[in-house]
Amino acid sequence: MHKTQQKSKEVKLGLLPEDKRSLVIGTVVGTLIAITPYLFYLYESVPDIQIWDTFLFTFNSNFYQSAKTAIWILTGKLIPVYLLFIWFFTCRHWWYHVLLVPIAMYIFQIMNILNDDISYVDELQMIYLIPVMAIVIPSIYLIRARIFNKINDANKSLEELEEEFKISPKNFWGKVKEYF
Repeated sequence: MHKTQQKSKEVKLGLLPEDKRSLVIGTVVGTLIAITPYLFYLYESVPDIQIWDTFLFTFNSNFYQSAKTAIWILTGKLIPVYLLFIWFFTCRHWWYHVLLVPIAMYIFQIMNILNDDISYVDELQMIYLIPVMAIVIPSIYLIRARIFNKINDANKSLEELEEEFKISPKNFWGKVKEYF
């Protein structure tokens, strides 16, 4: 099909290039969210034995005494982190940095699960979260204070101010580079 014919067809349908890109990204994100139950129930394919040999690796479940139990507990932590990462990278609100706190909490829990020498999974995670919370919570409060100062000084709505504070990189890697 010729380019001018294709553009005229897109104009007839009312789709702009930005709309098509948004539609594709929305479809990908929706699919990633929709497959989470299937990802969670992957533990069902793990045998209920202590040492699980596959062609890729050997998994020895010392603490849980069952590879199926260990993977079940691990997926119970990985799926929320997976969903929080999707939310973090797709959220357009000014407060999205606060999602780093539960992400950090789940990552520490996953690290503890992978460490077979522990006896309590959720024991000391708050101590490790203090530095993350010490940065994120004051930052969110300062952004909130700036928003309310601008509301008092201007006649803008909260939505307009939220749009002004929104950080929107052009693509996924732009958003990742923003933090690292």
